[in-house]
Amino acid sequence: MGRMADVNDPIRSDWWRHAVVYQVYVRSFADSDGDGIGDLPGITARLPHLADLGVDALWITPFYTSPQHDHGYDVADYEDVDPLFGTLADADDLIARAHELGLRVVVDLVPNHTSNEHEWFRAALAAGPGSPERARYLFRDSPEGKPAGTPPNNWSSVFGGPAWTQVDDGQWYLHLFDSSQPDLDWRNPEVPAMFEGVLRFWLDRGVDGFRVDVAHGLFKEASLRDQVVEPGGTPVSGAGEMVERKVTDEPMWDQPEVHEVYRSWHRILDEAGPDRMAVAEAWTQTVESMAAFVRPDELDQTFNFAWLLADWSAESFSEVITSTLASVESIDAAPTWVLSNHDVMRHVTRYGGGAQGLARARAATLTMLALPGSSYLYQGEELGLEQVDVAPEDRQDPSYLRTGEVGRDGCRVPIPWGGTEAPYAFGPGTAQPWIPQPADWAPLTVEAQAADPSSTMAFYRDALRIRRDFAWTAGEDVTMLDAGDDVVAFTRGPVTVVLNCGTTPVELPEGELLLASGPVDGTLPPDTAAWLH
Repeated sequence: MGRMADVNDPIRSDWWRHAVVYQVYVRSFADSDGDGIGDLPGITARLPHLADLGVDALWITPFYTSPQHDHGYDVADYEDVDPLFGTLADADDLIARAHELGLRVVVDLVPNHTSNEHEWFRAALAAGPGSPERARYLFRDSPEGKPAGTPPNNWSSVFGGPAWTQVDDGQWYLHLFDSSQPDLDWRNPEVPAMFEGVLRFWLDRGVDGFRVDVAHGLFKEASLRDQVVEPGGTPVSGAGEMVERKVTDEPMWDQPEVHEVYRSWHRILDEAGPDRMAVAEAWTQTVESMAAFVRPDELDQTFNFAWLLADWSAESFSEVITSTLASVESIDAAPTWVLSNHDVMRHVTRYGGGAQGLARARAATLTMLALPGSSYLYQGEELGLEQVDVAPEDRQDPSYLRTGEVGRDGCRVPIPWGGTEAPYAFGPGTAQPWIPQPADWAPLTVEAQAADPSSTMAFYRDALRIRRDFAWTAGEDVTMLDAGDDVVAFTRGPVTVVLNCGTTPVELPEGELLLASGPVDGTLPPDTAAWLH
């Protein structure tokens, strides 16, 4: 089976069910003008790399007008392109060129909050307490009977510190992220109406789908009550920290009213065509609550972060596979799988770094790509990039600036395209990009790996090429096999997948070897996976 050549092919109106989607972090993908920051023309020029790699779609992080306090996730105008990244005409050119190459385009939508420079928030500050302008956001007074400097509740920001900022007239506004990102009040009918217009604006320009940022966060409990914490404990709202500390009270997340929003969006997407989709970033407590976002009349997919959060072990991976598939089976939704993105440590480093980390990363990727549903890849993982230890003076993540703790900059370093020193053809000129690149990346560039048949990029190309032969024909049933405590093994249609998470080689089952993540000689070495027919 070859690459999909026509993005309007009616046979594939549900193209996302088994797609491989490549995440482009716009600032760090490719720079066309030499300012050290990636942009839309840069992406357009590098689209052939994605087509050659064999992915089906690209998801582009926010490129809208923004003061860039959170690198685009603080939106000041949802219907224009920030001059840092180009123009609306550049966006149109990107979409058209992607479609020529058979690639779908998914854009990021940020509905939980705006920038504090959005015209709505500026109007809210100017209008004062009790005004219709403030009613678009979550402005509140200090609690009765408490000092004027007391926040309305005890919630914390995902980026650290309190989730409330006080303005000059004494009221407070909620921001579950940075103080430059005030949360909208989705119970105000003006808010959903505005975003329905934004959806139609970009659908009319030809985008194929939306990635919905903080999809679980639009509604908060109406009372805005305190979060319940253990005696002596502190409030927490970050998903990973909540899981780690087993915090289950979340009045700021996953409220039932959010699902009516996605039912209305489903209707808008259907009006635009049967091949338009939306995928939720929804950090929920259970796979069952995650599955609620992809009921037949809501969104098409939701990110499944269970594997990303799992330890390197056969038991953990097998549990993720079985629980994820069980959660979506009853509602006929397509599962998703992801190992890295712009918010987490790159999985080569997460799995130990160095040669072992890379071997494990390739093995986990091969296992993931064999599963039914969509796989989301993060730019640079096809090059085997590790997390970079960014110098403190070069860090720009708002979570680092708020807390002093190392944030997400290390996975956002611009990717290397060619040459032997920075900026590795990231853009014209010789200056380092917005986050400096390491001095030892020359062997990892796209140019260097294209000439090496044993490179990680060659491995990704082979895996995606072979995957296309069975992705749509192998069915969606997975049968787990008992191959030992340290081995993940399953069949899907004619394909058998084996992943050795242990420390000693294991026997391979009978069958034709389609691909392995590393050298295989009769047995499957540790930290290696294989596909067999």
